[in-house]
Amino acid sequence: MNFTNFDFDQLFGMSDDTNPLMMIIWIIPIIIFVFYGQRIQLYITSSEIKKAIKKLDSFKVESRTELINYIKTNLKPKDDLIKKIDRFLDYFTIMPVDMDPNGIIDKVRHTVRSREDYTREHVKLLSPEISNLELTKVQTLLEIASSLQMIYKIVNHMYLTAKKQNNYPLILPLQILLPFIMEQAEAMKEAIPAFKAGQPVGDGIGSMVVGKMMLDSKKETIAFQTVLAKTEFENRTLFLLKAEGPASTVGRPADALETIVSSNKLDVIIMIDAALKMEGEDSATVSQGFGAAIGGIGFDRFQIEAIATSNHIPVFSIVVKQSVKEAITLMTKEIADQADTVSSQVYEMIQENTKEGQSVLIIGVGNTVGVTQ
Repeated sequence: MNFTNFDFDQLFGMSDDTNPLMMIIWIIPIIIFVFYGQRIQLYITSSEIKKAIKKLDSFKVESRTELINYIKTNLKPKDDLIKKIDRFLDYFTIMPVDMDPNGIIDKVRHTVRSREDYTREHVKLLSPEISNLELTKVQTLLEIASSLQMIYKIVNHMYLTAKKQNNYPLILPLQILLPFIMEQAEAMKEAIPAFKAGQPVGDGIGSMVVGKMMLDSKKETIAFQTVLAKTEFENRTLFLLKAEGPASTVGRPADALETIVSSNKLDVIIMIDAALKMEGEDSATVSQGFGAAIGGIGFDRFQIEAIATSNHIPVFSIVVKQSVKEAITLMTKEIADQADTVSSQVYEMIQENTKEGQSVLIIGVGNTVGVTQ
């Protein structure tokens, strides 16, 4: 086609005399978008968000139903179960004032521990003869159901507020964060069967590694829901620490460390945990690093770092990379198969960073549901 002789005016219906019909066709959409652009964008975005909210609502209802059915089947409570469960699900936690950060860690620890103790005692009231294993499973299921309900409430609130005010910019943060929120919510919903059955989850890989290392050793309870074993390796003393399995708990490794250093000299601390992988990284990849590898709100890590600093103990870490879903759902074969690899790296790390006669603390971090010792 010869573009030099192509008549663009003819193509677009323009000539020396302006075509009124074409002017209207071009001007009307511009006027509509100037005055109603935000509202149109709000309607388009709303349809996607409404689908997500509907899905979150179903997650909330399903998790509540699963929790109630599990308690009815396994605990056989005599009191009105549904009212108590609904009251638990609506409980909230107000974090301490942090205008003055001095002492904030102790305040947060106290608040969180108080909530945990309260929940534990009230779950016991549902069935006084409940075993520790069942108690921790119900606590975890309750936490999942409560979290899903809170996520639903927050997302629905943000959506309805933006819709009520016809405010598109107000809904933008929700639109941006929604994929990440849904990923977390779907992972929690799919985690329910594993915790009900007491099966290991991806987050328990650290506990699995240390649990295998202490199988033939004598165990003792060193802190709340936390066990310690002592063994030898190439004339080095190894202290092995993990949450007490197969209950659904992460234990209290920071409190255990405080007890251990009060009567023993530690030369090295090695922590093993799961870590979230970046997009593009392969699952079950093992990486080594420095510092306290432990998640949560942060007071456990703070306590471990403070103890290590005051006692001049270097802290090494080994992590197994995995997605959010893999971390809290049934442990995959690829992650479980890395247990031996991680154990080998732990022993290599001990050989490279310690001398004979020294002591090493190895902490298996993570939820130890389904993992014994």
